[in-house]
Amino acid sequence: MAFPSMLIIIPNLIFVLSQISFATDTITQSTSFLEGSTLISKDGTFELGFFGNFSARYIGIWYKNIPVRRVVWVANRDNPTKDDSSKLIINQHGNLVLLNHNNSLVWSVNATRKTSSPVVLQLLDNGNLVLRYENSSLELNLGEEEKILWQSFDYPCDTILSGMKFGLNKKNGFEKRLAAWRTANDPSSGDLTITMMHTSNPEAVIWKGSTKYYRSGPWNAQTSGVVGLKPNPVYNFEFVNNEDEVYYMYTLKNKFVISIMVINQTLSSRQRLIWVPELKRWNVYQSLPLDACDAYNVCGVNGHCIIDGSPMCQCLDKFEPKSYQQWNAMDWSQGCVRSGNWSCGVKNRDGFHKFVGMKFPDTTNSWIDLNMTLENCKMKCLQNCSCTAYTCLDPTGVVSGCSLWFDDLIDLRLSQSSGQDLYVRIDASSDIDAKHGQGKNVILKVSITLSMTLLTLFTISYIYITKAKHKGKNLQGGHENFELPQFDISSILKATNNFSFDNKLGEGGFGPVYKGTMIDGQIIAVKRLSENSEQGLIEFKNEFILCAKLQHRNLVRVLGCCIEGEEKILLYEYMPKRSLDLFIFDPVQSKLLDWSMRFNILHGVARGLQYLHQDSRLRIIHRDLKASNILLDNEMNPKISDFGLAKMFGGDQIEGKTRRIVGTHGYMAPEYVIHGLFSIKSDVFSFGVLLLEVISGKKNRSLTYHEHEHEHDHNLLWHAWRLWREGVPHELIDIGLKDTCAQHEALRCIQIGLLCVQHVPDFRPNISHVIMMLGSESTLPQPKEPGFLIKMISTKEHTFSKRRASSVNEVTLSILSSR
Repeated sequence: MAFPSMLIIIPNLIFVLSQISFATDTITQSTSFLEGSTLISKDGTFELGFFGNFSARYIGIWYKNIPVRRVVWVANRDNPTKDDSSKLIINQHGNLVLLNHNNSLVWSVNATRKTSSPVVLQLLDNGNLVLRYENSSLELNLGEEEKILWQSFDYPCDTILSGMKFGLNKKNGFEKRLAAWRTANDPSSGDLTITMMHTSNPEAVIWKGSTKYYRSGPWNAQTSGVVGLKPNPVYNFEFVNNEDEVYYMYTLKNKFVISIMVINQTLSSRQRLIWVPELKRWNVYQSLPLDACDAYNVCGVNGHCIIDGSPMCQCLDKFEPKSYQQWNAMDWSQGCVRSGNWSCGVKNRDGFHKFVGMKFPDTTNSWIDLNMTLENCKMKCLQNCSCTAYTCLDPTGVVSGCSLWFDDLIDLRLSQSSGQDLYVRIDASSDIDAKHGQGKNVILKVSITLSMTLLTLFTISYIYITKAKHKGKNLQGGHENFELPQFDISSILKATNNFSFDNKLGEGGFGPVYKGTMIDGQIIAVKRLSENSEQGLIEFKNEFILCAKLQHRNLVRVLGCCIEGEEKILLYEYMPKRSLDLFIFDPVQSKLLDWSMRFNILHGVARGLQYLHQDSRLRIIHRDLKASNILLDNEMNPKISDFGLAKMFGGDQIEGKTRRIVGTHGYMAPEYVIHGLFSIKSDVFSFGVLLLEVISGKKNRSLTYHEHEHEHDHNLLWHAWRLWREGVPHELIDIGLKDTCAQHEALRCIQIGLLCVQHVPDFRPNISHVIMMLGSESTLPQPKEPGFLIKMISTKEHTFSKRRASSVNEVTLSILSSR
């Protein structure tokens, strides 16, 4: 009986030994690195080993002593092995190779120098994995860098570690770039990347696929970009740009602080993270892009973005919109052109205007001279008619240096706190006329003052008579000036083929919506107030006024209006991907929304709400936030629509009360339904419902559970709350997200959703806190009981039915979202 026992013990012993980690930081050519083995750097900071699931295995490096595994480098990120029998070896040619179970090549490195000398693989204390000569007599005279044949620091994935260079070699074009993980569980290369642009004045650019998404701004003697790199207590940094290479590198000031720079596909951002041992989590120290003005070229050529401006996009002084119609409709893509009669080289016509606090333009079409003075820089620009701007490379003026830009100026923004001086070429005649025309202006001002006095008296009399004549008339009798572009009915009839049925996109409480094609080819959505509209003239006027004042990348853009006779029409940008509800609640379409898309949609909606609640000129409470009112553009970016039920507040007011309850069942906060109280927290409640719907793929009001039927699951909020209390919130996650979802991120979102739908409004976070919670890994408070609205309505239907207005409709703007 002893012999069979040995047959059992020996394989088990071999398996156990295979799982024991190498107590070393080095692999030699005589060693095979197998599954279950690890390399550990000498100081114990980093560890190299296999990770992943059974069907996709990877070789990676992570922090050994951090309980939340953070993989900082992956060898075979786009070539996983399919089993747990792979091995990593140094072959006879001195190259590092990864082989699968049948010794087929999965991944390898191409060492810069071939050698017959002994080679070893070593994991260094800074996280760099190096393939180098062994300390033999043949290589004793080589420097440490010369001994390295290959290193992981030359091939970063999504993370930059302290001491790692990010940039490119100018001589051979070798590039060190970052590419985000596709998802939190899939390290393969995503489409969000960061590269160093090789221009005369280099800068870092974040790309989404082949489209520029964010630009850091060029380096100067002190910093880069508007937010960029500033003195801080965490790390030192340097930017090197010489004839051989251009790169950025940081080093940590305190060896006991763990901080990394990563690019995050889910958040579409570049983040600086710091590990907090006491809290056992990674905190976000900095995140870019910072705001809407950081979006690449959001204001078009020669336009600049002002984050607290209204609108946020404005033409540079002495410039005007190329298309006033599109500019007034908040479509800034065509940008701006010089106003006046600029002529190159003509005295008193050709000059410059100084703009203070600017982020420098895209450097693709730029030129620099490190030794030129500012005055000579100006003269150099004047000599070239294509030169549109110049500046000093050193903002302090301590050292010389000149930068010139040619052709249109791209991706400008204002930042008085950290921007720099930019001299832009303009028609200078208006400035000169102002200097030499002061005498004439005195006479002119007197004449104008007298004329204006007479005109004012005439206007007051006219208004008084007109008001008396038309007193009591509403919008049907004549419309006010609402600051929106006006379109004539004939052009709209032509665009919609006389409101043909084939062009109809949908219909809701307001009336029908049609697809239209304007004479210039622009596709629009036409919202037509019907005679029997459930919303009526009040909502039309409300949306009319609000849309003239609001502009944000996550709000649907209103292009104009038409008020002729009985016709009351609003024109919107056309959203070809239609509305969110048509995706998340459809069993087929929902499969197209992976985790990254859903998270991006939630983040975008939150940013749109933040603009309404905090950043717009007036505080806006939407009051009808729901999935059918979230429209999606071609890139699946969300835009909040339908402001017919919205309320405007001024100053510090954040809440109001009404007897006219309007909105959509399932999204309205309990204090609003029962007591008519609405506030920014009632919008947060609606957002919480939306968040839980996006995570689960189920509607709040029409919840049916065939597998988990429960007597208390009256709606999605009941169901989510029960799962949370039972400790199984993961059961709420849409089964279609199984392959793309990072479960810890989804569970965090569920917790945020439950915080948003708490019964007591004061317990709910405001939307800026929601955004912060979505973008970090900080510890969240425990949610309290939600406002179980549907059950409450069903038990008090007689009370509610008396108070609600006829505009309460589940499709208050599904007419727009049914595209």
